Amino acid sequence: MTILILLVILGILGYIRTLWPVKGLSYVDAHVLREKDRSGQKLLDVRDAYDYEKCHIQGSINISIGRLPFVWKKDISAEDSVLILADSMRKSRKAARILRKHGFQRLQVLRGDYCESVRFLLR
Repeated sequence: MTILILLVILGILGYIRTLWPVKGLSYVDAHVLREKDRSGQKLLDVRDAYDYEKCHIQGSINISIGRLPFVWKKDISAEDSVLILADSMRKSRKAARILRKHGFQRLQVLRGDYCESVRFLLR
């Protein structure tokens, strides 16, 4: 019984952690996608490949959130400025935590509905 209670408490704490803000993470609106010079910023799309194919920003790098801890070195480095593109704030924060753990300092997250932001960019 005590093990079950401990597991429930750990599960609740894990869920709360996903909601907790990431220190130093900044949030940007879709209008930054229209800027011609993003200073070499990499666009990292952490959605699944299926969702990526439905709508994505030209030139973005697709690494799903589950693969990110293992294959990020292939396309990005800790010195890069990275704009995280995700379909939920929870996934964005999770990606930011993973990248922070690997030494990334310049991280931003696109705020709002992802595919609507892509439509805004194409107008």
